[in-house]
Amino acid sequence: MSEPSSFAWPDAAYADRDAVPPAYQGVWMRSLLEMPEQCDSTTFVRWMQLRHWHADLRIPAAALGDRVALPLAQCSAAQLALLATQQGFCGITKITTEVTTAVPTPLDSAMNGAAGASSDICTWHRLVDYHPPGPQVDAGTMAFEDPDCVIETGIHGPYRERWHRLPGSTGRAIALTQPMRADALASVRLFIAGKYMMRVQPRHRHGPDFDISFGVIEAGIWHVEHSTMPQHEGQRIAFSVIRSGPGTATVVQNDACSEWETLEWMEE
Repeated sequence: MSEPSSFAWPDAAYADRDAVPPAYQGVWMRSLLEMPEQCDSTTFVRWMQLRHWHADLRIPAAALGDRVALPLAQCSAAQLALLATQQGFCGITKITTEVTTAVPTPLDSAMNGAAGASSDICTWHRLVDYHPPGPQVDAGTMAFEDPDCVIETGIHGPYRERWHRLPGSTGRAIALTQPMRADALASVRLFIAGKYMMRVQPRHRHGPDFDISFGVIEAGIWHVEHSTMPQHEGQRIAFSVIRSGPGTATVVQNDACSEWETLEWMEE
């Protein structure tokens, strides 16, 4: 499995940024990916969008079908190869409005419509990535079919994705970072949108242990639905978070209580 380009969190370059409009905030499920050579409606995809931060998890059906809740050291070579097909990333989102002026190809015409139209451009600045970043910036034009369904069309590649916002994913929006670790590894970050939470920790210098976990918080319990690390799936973790200061929060996970830094905080 490939190493990411960085396992730190290079936040400083993105300190000045505008908030993402409320229309985009929440947790989005992808129902369809269309590309010239394929269509995909079976990959598990969750995109969480806060006011600034995003986190994304993508697990192909083949990897889900042969899931084993084992530590990575106990997985076979075939199982590790399936885990390598997973995708995920986390970073800062920027949305701008632009006018399309380029003459579209036939495929672009079918996906984008006529040239000269005004549209939102959504750019996902990936600060950490499960795989090394590609040569192009991750960006797409966005068009809402209704408030809870948006179509993303590729700018640097011919694709179209249909996204549906999950109920209960708006209102509260929180991004937290664990203080600097004594072992010098990348800190854990927690992202909460409504009743959903994602945990992100870039991998160690060696090994496929990049943790992106997604689940639902209900009655004070975070149930991990899916993760890049299968041994985390199905976990039920007692969880609570309380703002303890202007830039801090107290996080309780099972019996462990610790102080975290807040990257953003919006109440319901």
